[in-house]
Amino acid sequence: MLQTFAHYGSHIFIPLAVALVWYKSNWKIAFLIMFSGMWIDLDHLVANPIFDSNRCSINFHPLHTYYALVLYIILILPRKTRLIALGLVIHIIADAVDCSFM
Repeated sequence: MLQTFAHYGSHIFIPLAVALVWYKSNWKIAFLIMFSGMWIDLDHLVANPIFDSNRCSINFHPLHTYYALVLYIILILPRKTRLIALGLVIHIIADAVDCSFM
């Protein structure tokens, strides 16, 4: 139960905290852009089964690989892609909560 709350809660509360702390004047827009990082979960549709509560998403789904994470981190550098990249990195970190290496 606590792990489930940590996983799903971090998908919402970490981007919200980042938006409130570092993007105070535009926190709503910043939050929505970072929260849009949830779209990478569409890659779950190519998995069989689509949902498995015991599965670690990291390195299982194409957009949740270490290679993708490196790209997301690189995309933090340009200002134009920073918020979406932060959302993607936060998403990967939130998904890592379900993995045994944590």
